[in-house]
Amino acid sequence: MKRIFAITAAVAMLTSGAALAQDEIVIKFSHVAAADTPKGRAAEFFKERAEALTKGKVKVEIYPNSILYKDKEELEALQLGSVQMLAPVAGKFGPAGVKEFEVFDMPYIFPDTESLHRITHGPIGASLLKKLEPRGMVGLAFWDAGFRVLSSNKPIRTPDEAKGQKIRVNSSKVNQAIIRSIGALPQSMAFSEVYQALQTGVVDGTDGNLPNLYTQKQYEVQKYATLTHHTYSGYVVVVNKPFWEKLPADIRASLEKAVDEATAFNEKIAEEDEATALAAIKASGKTEIHVPTPQEKAQWVEAMAPVQDELASRVGKDLVSAIRKETGAE
Repeated sequence: MKRIFAITAAVAMLTSGAALAQDEIVIKFSHVAAADTPKGRAAEFFKERAEALTKGKVKVEIYPNSILYKDKEELEALQLGSVQMLAPVAGKFGPAGVKEFEVFDMPYIFPDTESLHRITHGPIGASLLKKLEPRGMVGLAFWDAGFRVLSSNKPIRTPDEAKGQKIRVNSSKVNQAIIRSIGALPQSMAFSEVYQALQTGVVDGTDGNLPNLYTQKQYEVQKYATLTHHTYSGYVVVVNKPFWEKLPADIRASLEKAVDEATAFNEKIAEEDEATALAAIKASGKTEIHVPTPQEKAQWVEAMAPVQDELASRVGKDLVSAIRKETGAE
């Protein structure tokens, strides 16, 4: 009799455990950056807050550094439901059919972080996020990672020095046009392949933010970096739409709050991380950092600025005009 009771109790415990496991909502959050970047740290902060606010009903699994998917694969994985959450660079949505997001790659369209946040926190940003829904995604927020710089194994202090150099860029057509505008040769490749490409000379340099240059150890195989700050380096937090819509309303509300808190955290640390990365790269002695003089900066702006007009029809002339007005450029 005791044995029957023990077996019955064990079965009850297993059944209860299975029910709990079924009740738990798992969010796989995949990204291509290192865990100690602004995106990586914000993702971990989101995990902490999401699990706390939902009282353990949601479990968030973070997969950084392209562990699950490379940057050319992750959007398809999200749309198929293989992962539930991503934070890709904004320009990546262009090749996926939402070309308006490539406006964030436009050179020198955002004079500073404050003007950028007027877009990402305002109605323009909200309307852009809505455009993702027909593609099976729900846009939740924009996360910062500073502004992009150029690095190379050859001097790259002015646009003239960039001519003929092979520069790695992501798949954004705008970023490719930017590199061509300075006479360089854009080379699109997966983020996880960049270090080896730089090391072996497949490409001369890369276009990206300082935290990635540091955490991906790209600075170890780059002799020069110029702080052009030519375009925004940021991400769009997205979830799989069918998954999101099936969540209970209270869970969605808690996750939205967690995203809002993670966004505020991200914006606080992005500038700090950029300064930390810059200091560490300088201290390494491996990469010579060049800060453009006002005259050199004017050359970069003059060389790249025409890309705004050249590709305005691709991302939407009205959108470009609206951003220019909001940021005071028009």
